Amino acid sequence: MKRTFYLLILLLSLVVAGVGAYGYFLSDQPTDPLVAQQALTPAQAGERLAHGAYLARAGNCMGCHTARGAEPYAGGRVIESEFGNFISPNITADVQYGIGGWSADDFWSALHNGKSKDGRLLYPAFPFANYTQITRNDSDALFAYFRTITAVTKQNQPHDLRFPYNQRALLAFWRALYFRPAVFQQEKQASAEWNRGAYLVNGLAHCSACHSSRNALGANGGSQDLSGGALAMINWYAPSLVDPHEAGLAQWQPAQLQALLKTGISQHAVVSGPMAEVVAGSLQYLSDTDIAAMSHYLQALPQVKVAASDMLDRALQAPQVSEQQMQQIMQQGARLYGTHCADCHGKQGAGVAAVYPALAGNRAVQMQNVANPLRIILAGGFAPATEGNPRPYGMPPFGPVLSDAEVALVLSYIRNAWGNQASAISSAEVNRYRTAPLN
Repeated sequence: MKRTFYLLILLLSLVVAGVGAYGYFLSDQPTDPLVAQQALTPAQAGERLAHGAYLARAGNCMGCHTARGAEPYAGGRVIESEFGNFISPNITADVQYGIGGWSADDFWSALHNGKSKDGRLLYPAFPFANYTQITRNDSDALFAYFRTITAVTKQNQPHDLRFPYNQRALLAFWRALYFRPAVFQQEKQASAEWNRGAYLVNGLAHCSACHSSRNALGANGGSQDLSGGALAMINWYAPSLVDPHEAGLAQWQPAQLQALLKTGISQHAVVSGPMAEVVAGSLQYLSDTDIAAMSHYLQALPQVKVAASDMLDRALQAPQVSEQQMQQIMQQGARLYGTHCADCHGKQGAGVAAVYPALAGNRAVQMQNVANPLRIILAGGFAPATEGNPRPYGMPPFGPVLSDAEVALVLSYIRNAWGNQASAISSAEVNRYRTAPLN
């Protein structure tokens, strides 16, 4: 009996070791066999540098690798998560602490294989699951650009993660379950514009890093899973880009979606919160051609409703109200709306095109997840300042002015006025977001 038990333990240990080894060595490719390395002329080298700078904007690399008020790309920004705090590393040309001692192959391995120069497995807070799709040419262009970034002698700080997530060796098992290196492959049946959009959305722009749900181990459904996700630690919600009842991108006019991505504002919508940072630091600098390609790809995605299980928590929290109670909510909410909101958003919720977003027919205020409208009502916010909208109008914070009950009333009214249809909001839900972090 004991012998059988020990044999089972040994067999299990071998299986675990095998899975871990498989995850560690999974499809390591130090170079892309499809790309032949060759010397560049000075003109070609200049073009590569310019292309790398553009790609760094497209990937919004500065957004994570620059602490607020600190030197560009010197790392140190704290990225909060349910697993603890990730601290972004220094990626300047500093040899000791940055990537000044790296080779182009080392950089490619980080993007494509999720491994550092010394062979350490990188945490998926660095979105290598998306970046693995980046081509070798683009990787080399990025690396050439980062080698020109002024070296900053700033030591990297260790991540502050809870056990067992601070055990880096366990990443081998995560990789075995959830990661497969794969350079982007053109879809032969699709147009060049669609393929370019797919490459940007699923790779460099890593849209699924926010716009997808994650399981208990932090893995999402893949780079093309854009079904929406809660940014739990900062209490924002990245809406589904494929659900007609959330972002509803398929129903947009292409010019409106392109304007939103490029300027942060369109005829009927305004970006805010984390997405405002993405537009300000990344998307506004992309070419009109690339913005159009991203828009085309997103609008061509199959439409899929958010699964009922994803809505369960919100459904359980939503207050159950009678018809009479709803009438009272609408009456009281209408008075509050008239006092605090109508001057900008209009008595009928029509807003002012490209200035104040319309609330009538606005999916953002009717979604099952109410994090975003509550955050904006309580803390206010601005659209990003962009070349196409250099002086954006802002939303003042009403948290100091309105009680939890009043915020619940006015948002419940907005969600059900002018043809809108959604559940009522409770004061308890409002209170949850009143003290949420502002980042």
